[in-house]
Amino acid sequence: MRDSITRTISWILVVDFGLVLFGLGWFALAVLGRSTHIDLGLEVWYRLWNPLFLPAISVLMAGAIASGVMGWVGRKLDALKSKDS
Repeated sequence: MRDSITRTISWILVVDFGLVLFGLGWFALAVLGRSTHIDLGLEVWYRLWNPLFLPAISVLMAGAIASGVMGWVGRKLDALKSKDS
């Protein structure tokens, strides 16, 4: 059960990390485009910040924390099981 949850969280984090990297790349290109007077969608990126990119970053941070906590708890439980036997 724990392995299944860990794999699911890891998969979600990988997909979410890809979305965050995509957003970062788009932002960087759009800012460079703005400085050279080429429209690369910076206004669209701004409109997507609150409904898409900000929650994606939040999910990434929360998932990383949850993954770390689950790993820590798992190691503690494994240590208790090995100590009892």
